[in-house]
Amino acid sequence: MNCEGLFIKLNLKFRDQKFLETAFTHRSYLNEVKGSGPSNERMEFLGDSILSFIISTYLYNVRPNDPEGDLTNLRSFIVKTESLARVARNLNLGSYLKLSKGEELSGGRKNTQLLANTFEALLGAIFLDQGLEAVKKVLNHILIPEVEEEIEKGPPKDSKSYLQEIVQNKEKKSPFYKILKTTGPDHAKRFTVGVFVDRKKVGEGSGSSKQEAEEEAAREALRKFI
Repeated sequence: MNCEGLFIKLNLKFRDQKFLETAFTHRSYLNEVKGSGPSNERMEFLGDSILSFIISTYLYNVRPNDPEGDLTNLRSFIVKTESLARVARNLNLGSYLKLSKGEELSGGRKNTQLLANTFEALLGAIFLDQGLEAVKKVLNHILIPEVEEEIEKGPPKDSKSYLQEIVQNKEKKSPFYKILKTTGPDHAKRFTVGVFVDRKKVGEGSGSSKQEAEEEAAREALRKFI
């Protein structure tokens, strides 16, 4: 696998190429190429945890006066699927992926969720190959600059938070969210979510993640409450 361009962008080189190979192996590829090793799912799990830890530590240090809730909201904004996919596109990670022919034809190399997952798998691979400090350096180099302005402003008031405040003030109750429908294959699912107040549906939204669908449902509900 020729990843010289990626190595230049990351400012590092892998000691063990097997970690990198695994990071870019989508499980659909294994269905067509037997004996090709593990998929990147376990590595993605590891990378997700490391990403959360590093960003949490970073925010704890740079925003010492923020309460827990604000830090949680800001971290969620930074590590959301769309943010990670944007970084993955900047690194051209889609071009390195090993996909099945079907996944390739369906646009897997540009799929937002798949790209975000691949970025997390790459972080897991870097950790296994070179340790935590190497992952920190990579994130400081390619992710933090993308969100510096938002970090300086503080946690964004997303639609869910805004709806929560309004409903509690008006109704003295909290809205709750429920998945109404899930469609598509495991690697490219679409979620439809409803937001309810006192058992009455006040909004509905869909997206490639539950969080995205909930946010869209909250935006629709806000039109009725504002």
